[in-house]
Amino acid sequence: MCDVTYVATWSGFAYVAFVTDVYSRRIVGWNVAATLKSEVLPMQALDMAAWQSGGRLDGLIHHADHGSNYTAMVYTDRIAELGAVPSTGTVGDSFENAMAEAVNNLYKTELIRQQGPWRTVEQVELATLEYVWWWNHERLHGELDMRTPTEVEQAYYAGTETLLSLTG
Repeated sequence: MCDVTYVATWSGFAYVAFVTDVYSRRIVGWNVAATLKSEVLPMQALDMAAWQSGGRLDGLIHHADHGSNYTAMVYTDRIAELGAVPSTGTVGDSFENAMAEAVNNLYKTELIRQQGPWRTVEQVELATLEYVWWWNHERLHGELDMRTPTEVEQAYYAGTETLLSLTG
């Protein structure tokens, strides 16, 4: 699930893109930039998500809204190159991207409004790096039975390995 948000700084806007795994709620890709350009802001977040998956996103569904940076040819071509299946909701329906919107809202509530005002895009980028680590490794999520995204993934892979050893 993907979406973009923005943060006002004294030097202009910082635009923030997140790629979130729906199963574990782990932020698997993110980027902060001074531009919304598809080849810069969301593309680098997508490439980070792919890198964390070993360079490919085969068989995964990439869901985003109809924002121009997510429907641009350069971006949709990259999704296909990585092996993912593009998905967009209906125009003007924020409910179909609700999880991504919730991530943005929590980011702004838990970080941006708490630590601002922000001076530069770089300051937002560094704070976002720390926030993403906290989100994935320390923040307890009610949707995950008060576990972290990392704990959920570890439990999933431990179960998969157990299942494979039983059948293998």
